[in-house]
Amino acid sequence: MKSAILTFILLMTTILSAQENEIELPYYELPETSNKYTAGTVAARQVDALGFRFYWASESLTEKDLAYKPSDSVRTSLETIEHIYSLSLIVLNSTLKKENINEKEEMSYAKLRAQTLLNLKQAADILRASNDISQYKIIFGTKEIPYWNNINGPISDSIWHCGQLATYRRITGNPINSKINHFSGKVGGKKLNKLFYR
Repeated sequence: MKSAILTFILLMTTILSAQENEIELPYYELPETSNKYTAGTVAARQVDALGFRFYWASESLTEKDLAYKPSDSVRTSLETIEHIYSLSLIVLNSTLKKENINEKEEMSYAKLRAQTLLNLKQAADILRASNDISQYKIIFGTKEIPYWNNINGPISDSIWHCGQLATYRRITGNPINSKINHFSGKVGGKKLNKLFYR
């Protein structure tokens, strides 16, 4: 009987672990655009655009890619992903109206990537449903910083770092999928990419 229970527990653990690993990550492509322009839909689109760029800049990185850094004074690709994850928490926490607490959690590349994408998707969904994004302040202790700073701070900084990841992986011989179209937010449409990105 004990053997059957133990087998059942191991089977369930394996099934749950497989399901967790098969979660479909957001931002393979950009979500459809909103029918109307509001502060919330525009802010959400900024976060979605970051999610799309991060998805592809961080997709299928090898150990060689993750360890790469052009000099001793800069972050490796993995450290850059950790940094983007921490920035995604700031964006998410502002939409959840939560204080930012400096907690470091050791995570694998796969988990960091997945959680960053999920953080961005959750934040974008909250923004998309809102008419007043001024309520989403960045909170550090008793200090509340306006949403504006999310745009020029964590969101822009993360996009910058996605560009670094894209450059680093090209250097290591693992460039981003050439079918990615940043203009349309879709996979495919190389002609537009050539038109806008020479």
